[in-house]
Amino acid sequence: MSNYKIIFTGPVGAGKTTAISSLSDIPVLGTDESASDMTVHRKQTTTVAMDYGLMKLDAGERIHLYGTPGQERFDFMWQILTKGGVGLVLLLDNSRADPFQDMRFFINSFEDFIAKTNLAIGVTRMDMGQAPSLTDYHDELAGLGIKPPIFEVDARKRNDINQLVEALLFSLDPWLGE
Repeated sequence: MSNYKIIFTGPVGAGKTTAISSLSDIPVLGTDESASDMTVHRKQTTTVAMDYGLMKLDAGERIHLYGTPGQERFDFMWQILTKGGVGLVLLLDNSRADPFQDMRFFINSFEDFIAKTNLAIGVTRMDMGQAPSLTDYHDELAGLGIKPPIFEVDARKRNDINQLVEALLFSLDPWLGE
């Protein structure tokens, strides 16, 4: 039986907890607490340690899903959670003031982990405004010198998040589909 670990990260409210919940075959273990800082303007609760879910695959394989806190003040958890991980899913909220700044911040913060593994990006809330577009994201990523798979996703939809995880896994091992 093989076990894999995928990390979900991104800013507060990007959909990390929701995405893990949409994929998990078990009830998600979360560490949400009432928001007590500027986060309260975006949502009532926030992840303070991690979210955990599990996907059960064929032949007994399992993918452990870990979500990081989105707030930088909990960044000590980021290094802890990435240990043993095979890849990173970065969720970005397209309705935030500057999603490119968020993207650069998280790519920079997880730079060492991404260099050892790989990255897939899901952009949420594109229905709240089409700017920036996925083409704009591709252009911004090209300026950073990277070309990860990037998709428009709805974190509530299992198929959307599953496609993102599959793209990450195929980028790690293109022979997985054979």
